[in-house]
Amino acid sequence: MADRENQPAKGEIAEEPFGAPDSQALLAEHASGLIERYGADTESGAKPTEEDVAVFLMARDSAGKPVGCGALRALGDGAAEIKRMYVRPYARGAGLGRRLLEALEGEARSRGFDTCRLETGDLQHEAIALYRAAGYHEIEPWGAYVESSISLCFERRLDQ
Repeated sequence: MADRENQPAKGEIAEEPFGAPDSQALLAEHASGLIERYGADTESGAKPTEEDVAVFLMARDSAGKPVGCGALRALGDGAAEIKRMYVRPYARGAGLGRRLLEALEGEARSRGFDTCRLETGDLQHEAIALYRAAGYHEIEPWGAYVESSISLCFERRLDQ
């Protein structure tokens, strides 16, 4: 837990390339954690790529180490999907997930989106609590998530 002294409470959140080595390492850690939690890769639909991600944000601690991330992908009709929200376990509980979510919403607004949607798994209780606390409400699954038995989908109008 030596990394706790580098908690990202005052760290930076900034746009970084989706395909950069630090980004890919954090995304691989996120994917590994989901596989551990669910026993398999359960993602429905196409995985985000550098080509279809509108913005990728990275949170870094005071030492510059990547500790969290999130992305936006355009859905059409003024909506953006929040993808790859992740905070490393040792950095959780300090409000970084909420800061990342707010930063992604700000990026969505600045790019002309009026709605954010997201999907999370039914075993990701911390994420579900975060999204509900941030004003997201559960909606019917859409697109690739319709057939998923573990998907919970949420939405928030950015003008509310």
